[in-house]
Amino acid sequence: MTTTAVKKDGPAAVTPTPAVADHVRNYVARVRGGDLGSLPAVIGLVVLCLVFAIVRPVFFSAANFANLFTQGAAVTVIAMGLIFVLLLGEIDLSAGFASGVCAAILANVVSVLGYPWYVAVLAALATGVIIGLTLGFLVAKVGIPSFVVTLAGFLAFQGVVLLLMKEGTNISIGDDVIVGIENGRVPPAVGWLLAAVAILGYAGAQLLRHRNRAARGLLTDPMAVVGARIVGVAVLIGFAVYVLNQERSINTLITSNKGMPVVVPIIAVLLVFWTFVLNRTAYGRHLYAVGGNAEAARRAGINVDRIKISAFVICSGMAAIGGIIAASKDRSVDPNTGGSNVLLYAVGAAVIGGTSLFGGKGRMINAVLGGAVVAVIINGMGLLDLSSGLKYIFTGAVLMLAAGVDALSRRRSAATGTR
Repeated sequence: MTTTAVKKDGPAAVTPTPAVADHVRNYVARVRGGDLGSLPAVIGLVVLCLVFAIVRPVFFSAANFANLFTQGAAVTVIAMGLIFVLLLGEIDLSAGFASGVCAAILANVVSVLGYPWYVAVLAALATGVIIGLTLGFLVAKVGIPSFVVTLAGFLAFQGVVLLLMKEGTNISIGDDVIVGIENGRVPPAVGWLLAAVAILGYAGAQLLRHRNRAARGLLTDPMAVVGARIVGVAVLIGFAVYVLNQERSINTLITSNKGMPVVVPIIAVLLVFWTFVLNRTAYGRHLYAVGGNAEAARRAGINVDRIKISAFVICSGMAAIGGIIAASKDRSVDPNTGGSNVLLYAVGAAVIGGTSLFGGKGRMINAVLGGAVVAVIINGMGLLDLSSGLKYIFTGAVLMLAAGVDALSRRRSAATGTR
């Protein structure tokens, strides 16, 4: 155990900095105590990738690697919004069809009415906000359980989509900007630039956090561990950009297909922004407080109703973005947009990634990791040419396993007094 002297308004205070071995032992102790975090999702993701790569080597091809990002983008974004509701111990069963309603609004505004893409996007986002306000008000102010409110929304929004799509028509989207969200690519040079910015930003955030904790006399991670995190993230980002910058076109004389999909930096920006909101703002702290114990938060002066309403607004707003991404991927909107298994995959992504269904526990990265797991399962089983029935069974089993791990970890945390 090493120590660092820190000046604090007079006499020097001693801040403990554990050695790497101590840090590892502390982490293992936390895991044994039930604080698993995203570890199960990470292990599951690695195992699934290895299995599919062994059985179907094409799984790790550049073309399929890019497909993983585009196939899981909409579900991941919707899962990001669901985390805000799940942190409160609530649920939103309408998020899937809410995304479909917003996508239908987008398609009607840009293709039927002929307005510019930015007007259509704003209309879709405004629709999501209005849906969130309505659901949040019914839950927080009227007192109807979120399960009932959002189940009603799940049914009603199916009808709204049908009405907007005139009982079954398909509306094509030809706007280049909207279509480019999922189908466009970032030039390789720009991709490397974005990767460098992401790595430097992550490194700066890690070093700043280490310095601030040391300055306040708090326990800090060893610099070797901080450096290992930075190097690990740099390697992952660099590898992803390198693979995505490979040529994926079958015939380069007709067209070139290299560079990361445009949706990748969009998701990265959303991840950074919402992570900052949850971890670095008073709103984020209040959200966790309400999810941990709503009555205690109310007595502490937190406006619980406002927090609940805002969580549903964010959830539906992110569902709107997910709907826009889905419309971009398909280049059209139909009555099934946002339906079928979209909600199930989005909830599954959040839970598989490590967000608790009981509230008070979860991070934004959980949605990205869980979304990756769901995308790998769907993609890998598709490469194996398995039936839809087996895909559903396997995905449901993974979700059940994740929920079981969450329940057991909470029980372990309560038994060891770590929660």
